[in-house]
Amino acid sequence: MPRGDGTGPTGKGPGTGRGMGRGGGGGRMGGFGLGLGGNCVCPNCGKTVPHKRGVPCMGMTCPSCGMPMSRAR
Repeated sequence: MPRGDGTGPTGKGPGTGRGMGRGGGGGRMGGFGLGLGGNCVCPNCGKTVPHKRGVPCMGMTCPSCGMPMSRAR
């Protein structure tokens, strides 16, 4: 590990490169990286709205109850 950040060659040492094992890194900042399209859902009332590109679902509020939305998987 030349830089000590887990970016060494795959298959060597305790970590296995950038992904650190199966499943990869999981996206930036721990997100899911679900891409374009999809829906945002309210965890409180279940209202579903289309996801808008460039706007995280957590930044949107539910039009019915005002709670922060969550990305539907």
